[in-house]
Amino acid sequence: MNIFERINNIIEPRKENTLSRVYDYIMLTAIAIGIFPLMFRTHYKIFWFFDVISCACFLLDYILRWLTYHFHTSLKKWVSFIVYPFTPMAVIDMLSILPTISLLAPSFKLFRVSRLLRVLRVVKIIRYYEPLGIILNVIHKQRKILWTVLSLSVFYVFITALIMFNGEEDINPETGEYLFETFFDAFYWAACTLTTVGYGDLYPISDTGRVISIISSMVGIAIIALPSGIITAGYMDELRTRKEQKEKLRTSKDS
Repeated sequence: MNIFERINNIIEPRKENTLSRVYDYIMLTAIAIGIFPLMFRTHYKIFWFFDVISCACFLLDYILRWLTYHFHTSLKKWVSFIVYPFTPMAVIDMLSILPTISLLAPSFKLFRVSRLLRVLRVVKIIRYYEPLGIILNVIHKQRKILWTVLSLSVFYVFITALIMFNGEEDINPETGEYLFETFFDAFYWAACTLTTVGYGDLYPISDTGRVISIISSMVGIAIIALPSGIITAGYMDELRTRKEQKEKLRTSKDS
């Protein structure tokens, strides 16, 4: 096993590898201290150190993943070295590093959207938090079914909004205007109803509108429940598959 294989075994999450677990904890800590300053309007001096430390960890992680990317692709080593900076996660990694470059080198005026770019550091958690990675893997595998459910939801919101926009024609006594002045208002109301959010800023005042609202809410609950069931079932299947793979790996090592 050469040095690059050893590095890859460390930076890729593996519970059975102590060094890998330590590396994950270090990176999770770096992400935490990197996004912690975003919770404050005031910039304290200690936040500068947080930013530099987290950026150093991110930069090291970026370089190590760049050097070991050929283990995760069928491309030739030199081709993978060129391709890696353009992969989605590599782009996110680089964008999360740029705010600190702006902080250390004020001449980089282009990167003044640093606070927004720092938010991208949250996405890096996907690599080091296994349950989240499993969920994203499930979503990827079930993407066709979930896309169908999403399309159904959007279609249902559109139809409900169209019915409500034409059915709720009473004048709001508080404003003296129609409750839904535009179709977008009705679409917004339908989306809130479907997701059972219920902000309360828009609500039907006529009997016709209330009947539509009741039906919309009842059907909406059923539609919202579909993705939860799909993801839950997929999550359990993924856990079962990973457990079987670990048992096979353990058996092969023992033999």
